[in-house]
Amino acid sequence: MQASLQFCSECNNLLYPKADQQRRVMVYACRICSYDEIGDNACVYRNDLLTVTKEQVGVTTDLGTDPTLAHSNQTCPNCGTEDSVLYQDQSKRKETRMILFYVCVNCNHAFTDPTLPTDTRPET
Repeated sequence: MQASLQFCSECNNLLYPKADQQRRVMVYACRICSYDEIGDNACVYRNDLLTVTKEQVGVTTDLGTDPTLAHSNQTCPNCGTEDSVLYQDQSKRKETRMILFYVCVNCNHAFTDPTLPTDTRPET
C-alpha cells in the first residue's frame, strides 16, 4: 500500500492527516479552510530503511579510465590482467561493510576481492 497526497476539494491545498477524537477516526484535514474527509488509506507515512539487501557494484562504465580512482594489482578473474581500479560500496545504510569492488582496466569486468568467503560476497 502506498501513501498518496490528498488535496482539498474546496481550496485545492494539501490535506494533512490528523486524528478526529470525537469520531475516533483518522481524517485528512485542510489547514486553510475547515474541510476534512475520512481517510480511506491507513498508511500515512512509509519509511523503507533497507531497500537494498546486499552491496551492489553499480555502474562501472569507463571506471578504468577514471584518473581519480586508486589502482590495484588485483588479478582480473576474467582476462588475467593485473591492473584494476578499486572503490568502496556507496550504499547509504546504517550497517555497511567495508567491501571493495574492482574493475579491470583491460576488459571492464567488475569483481570483488577473491579472498572474501563466497557466501558473503556481494552481487557483481
